[in-house]
Amino acid sequence: MKTVEALRERLQVLHQRTAETPLFNPVFQLSHDLSRQLEGGALSLDGVESLVAELECEALQSRAARLRRLVAPTDPAQNLQRVAALLNEEDGFSEFRARWEKPLLHAVFTAHPTFLLNPVQSDAVATAALADDPLAATVCTVPADGPAITLDFEHVEAMDAIERAGAARDRIVAALLGHARARWPGRWLDFRPLPFRFATWVGYDMDGRTDIGWHTSISYRLAEKARRLAGYLASLQAIDAAHPLVATLEAAQAHAAEMASLFVRPLDAPDALAAAANRLTADDPAKLLSLAPLIATLEADAKAADGEKALALATLAAAMRADGLGMGWIHFRVNASQLHNALRRRIDPDATLDLSSKSAISRLRELLADVKPLRVNFAALAIETSTAMRQFLAMAQILHHIDADAPIRMLIAECEQPQTVLAALYFARLFGIDDKVDVSPLFETETALEHGGRFLEALLAEESYRDYATLRGRVSIQTGFSDAGRFIGQLPAALAIERLQGRLAEAMKASGLTDVAALIFNTHGESMGRGAHPAGFADRLTWPLSRWARARFAKAGITLEPEASFQGGDGYLFFRNDDLALATLTRIAEAEAAIAGELVEGARDPFYDRTDLSLDFYRSIRRVQREHLESATYSRAVTAFGLGLLKATGSRVSRRQSDVGSDRTMSLRQIRAIPHNAILQQIGYPVNVIAGAGTAAGDEMEAIAELLGHSGRGSQLVRLLRSANGLASIKTVAAYGELFNSAYWASRPYRGTETALETACLTMAEHLTKDDRAGVFRRLVSRLRVDWMKLHRLLALTAGGSTERDPAADAERRNIGLLQSVRLALLMHMFLRAVQVPPFARSNDVSRDDVLEMVLSLRVEDALAQMRRAYPVVEPEISDFAVDEPTDFPDSQGEDYGAIRARFIDPIERAHALNLRIAVAIANYFGAHG
Repeated sequence: MKTVEALRERLQVLHQRTAETPLFNPVFQLSHDLSRQLEGGALSLDGVESLVAELECEALQSRAARLRRLVAPTDPAQNLQRVAALLNEEDGFSEFRARWEKPLLHAVFTAHPTFLLNPVQSDAVATAALADDPLAATVCTVPADGPAITLDFEHVEAMDAIERAGAARDRIVAALLGHARARWPGRWLDFRPLPFRFATWVGYDMDGRTDIGWHTSISYRLAEKARRLAGYLASLQAIDAAHPLVATLEAAQAHAAEMASLFVRPLDAPDALAAAANRLTADDPAKLLSLAPLIATLEADAKAADGEKALALATLAAAMRADGLGMGWIHFRVNASQLHNALRRRIDPDATLDLSSKSAISRLRELLADVKPLRVNFAALAIETSTAMRQFLAMAQILHHIDADAPIRMLIAECEQPQTVLAALYFARLFGIDDKVDVSPLFETETALEHGGRFLEALLAEESYRDYATLRGRVSIQTGFSDAGRFIGQLPAALAIERLQGRLAEAMKASGLTDVAALIFNTHGESMGRGAHPAGFADRLTWPLSRWARARFAKAGITLEPEASFQGGDGYLFFRNDDLALATLTRIAEAEAAIAGELVEGARDPFYDRTDLSLDFYRSIRRVQREHLESATYSRAVTAFGLGLLKATGSRVSRRQSDVGSDRTMSLRQIRAIPHNAILQQIGYPVNVIAGAGTAAGDEMEAIAELLGHSGRGSQLVRLLRSANGLASIKTVAAYGELFNSAYWASRPYRGTETALETACLTMAEHLTKDDRAGVFRRLVSRLRVDWMKLHRLLALTAGGSTERDPAADAERRNIGLLQSVRLALLMHMFLRAVQVPPFARSNDVSRDDVLEMVLSLRVEDALAQMRRAYPVVEPEISDFAVDEPTDFPDSQGEDYGAIRARFIDPIERAHALNLRIAVAIANYFGAHG
C-alpha cells in the first residue's frame, strides 16, 4: 500500500467488515497495516511523506472548492452586476440613502490564532477558488512550511486583508454613486455611501496577552495611518496628479511613517521616550489629525468636476469618511478583572469595597458625576503599570496625536456585571475621551449569558450610561461564540445569545433609547464549532444574529448595526485576492438585502411559538454539553495528547506552561477555545456541535423533527448538525484510544509476525498497563455512540435532508479516514522509536520513562530536547583546549551517538512533522482551524 489509491481501496474493503462485527474499526486496522509495513521496511518515511503530500493536496483542493461554494460567482463584472440588481428602482432618493448610507455590516479583522495555512498555501487556495472547478486546480506544488507566526506577521496579514476589502468596497461605492448620478443627477453628490466599515484589534487586544506593549499599539496605529495615507495619495494621483491635496497627503504620509519608526521598539530609556514623544506631539504642518477638511475639499471638487473624475473624487471622499486616518477603526480589548484592578487602585486601595455590590454602583455614580478630565502625556503612559489604565492612556494619545476623528471601541472580556461597564466609562471620562470611545461588554461565559438580560436592564437604568449612549449615538455590546460554544455547546450558545439580543431590544425600548443604534458585535470564528455556519453567507450572518432577534429591534424602532468578525488567517482567506474580496462583500450585500426583505414580510417562525418543544430541546442539549464539559472522561480524552495534534497557528500561546506529568491532569480550562475545538476536529468528532441533539429529542422525537423541519431557525440548526455529522467519525475517536490499549501492544507480535518488535511492544504494553487513556476513550465513545444513534433517527425524520448519499461528501469523509490512519501509523512509529531509545542517566529530574510519557502525550519538542541532551552529536574534543599540561586520559574513543540519533531521534522528529501536516489537511476539510 504505497499509493493513496491503494489505501482508499483497502479502507473500502475494511469498511465492509463492519457489517460482520459492529466493533470492527477500519480506521485503526488500516493504521495497523501501515504500521506493520513501516516497521518492517516495506514502507519508508519517504513513502509516508509522499502519501501525506498527495492527501494534503486533495485537502487544499477541497478547501478551495468550499471557499468557492461560499462566495461564487467570483467574476468581478458579474458581481458588480449583482450589486446593481440590488438597487431598487422604485426607491426614492431618501429611501436609497437610508439603505446605503449606513453599513450593511461592520467587519472586524481579528488576530485569533487561525493562521492554519502559510501565505503560499493561502494564495494557492484563493487562486484555485476563482476557477470553475477548484478540484482540478493546481495547489499541490506549494511548500508546507511557512514563516514564523509573530504579532508583526499577523498585523501585516490583517492590513493586507483590510486593504483588499477596502478596494472592493470602493468598487461597490463607485457603482452606487454611478446609479445615484443616473437617477438623481442634481442631487447625487448629496449621497454619502457607506455600505461596509472595517476594523481590527490586531495589536490592540490585551486580553490574555503580556507580549503587547503600549508602544506596539502606538506604532501599529501610526503605521496604519501611513499606509492608509499612501493609499489615499495613490488614488488621488491617479485621478489628478496636480491636485493641491497631493502635496498635503505626501507630507502627512511621510510624517506618519517617520513617527511609526520612532515607536517600533520599547522606549524603556527616559531620554528615548522623551525624544519620540516630543517629536510626535510637537506641532508640525505635516501632522494630519482629521480628514474632515480634505473630505470637504474633495466633495466640493467633485461638484465642480465632470464625468468619471467627479465619480472618482466622490469615491475617494467616501473611503476617507469610512476609514479615517487608518486602515479602519480599531478595537482595544481588556479583561474585566484588569479593569477592576485598575479601579481598586484608584478608589479602593485597601480592597474594602465589593465591586459587585449596590454600594459599588452608588460609588461609581458619584465618581461619574464628579469626574474632571485629566491631561495625560506619554511619560504618564510609560510609567503606568495597570494594563487597563495603559489602554485608556494609549487611546487618549491616539485620539490626541494620531487620529482625532475615528472612534475607538473598548471591548471588555468576561464582563458579568454593569459595574464593570461603568468603571470603563469612568476611565474614559477621566481622560476626556468618552465622546470617542464605545465601551462594549462581552457576553460569552455561561454566567454572562444566563444573567445578561438583567445586566443590560440594570446598566440601561443608569442615567450616566443613558447620557453616554445618547452622546455616542449607540449602545454597544459584544457576544462571543468561542467560549460559549465550548462551555454550553454551539447550538445552545447561539440560542442563548439570540435571547440576550432580544432582551437588549426590550431594555433599550424600556429605557427610552430607541433614538440610538444597537451595535452588536457577534464575535464568531471561522468553524462550525465557533459559530460560523457553513451553509452559506445567509446562514453565516443569521446564525449569530437571527431573523427573530433582528425583528425585535425593528419592532422597537431601533436601528441595528450588525458587526461580525473575520478571524485570523482562516477569516482573511475571504479577502486573499481582489476578486474574492469583491465576491465576499457582494454575497454579504445580497444576503442582507434578502434578510431585510424577509423582515418586512414578517413571517412567523413556529420555533418561537412552540416553546414547549424548542425550549426543552435547548435545555436538554445544554445539559448534555455541560455533562461532557464537567466529565473527567471528556476532559482526559480531549487533553490526552495535550496540544500535540495541532500546528502552531498564531502568536498567542494556547495554554499555560506545565510540568512533565501535567498532561495527565490538564483541565480543559487550561487550553483556549480554538485549540479545544481544533482537537475535536483532529480526533474526529465535533462534540460541541453534535452532542446532545439526539438525546434532547427524547420521547418527543417525531414532534421535534416536525418542528425543526418546518421552522426557519430549526432548519438552520439542522443544516449545521448535518454539516458537522458529515465529517464526524466515532470510529476515529475509538481508534485514538486503541493507541493506549496495553492489550494491543502485547498482542501485536503474537504468532511471531513482528519478532523484531517483541521487546519494544512488550515494554510499551507494560508501560500502558498504568495508563488510563484507553478506558477513557472507550467510555467517551460509548456515550457519543448512544447519542449519535438518536441523532441519526432525528435527522432521518426531519424534512429537508436528502435521502441519497452525496458522493463528494463521502469522498471527503473517506479522505479524512485515510489521513487519520496514516497519522495513527506515524504515532505508533514514534511510540516504538521512543520506547527503544537506549537507557540514559537521569538528568534534571527527567528519566527515560518521563521522555516516553512526553512522546505518548505528543510533547515531542520537549522529548527531543531531552534525548538530544542525553545523546549529543557534537561534543568538545580534548584537542580543542590549548593547555600545557600533558594527559593520558581519555584513553579510548568516546561513544558515537550519531547512530542513536539517526535510528531513534530523527525518525520521531520527522514523523511528528508529518503528523502536523496531517493536522492541517484534516482542518482543511472542516473549513477552518478550531
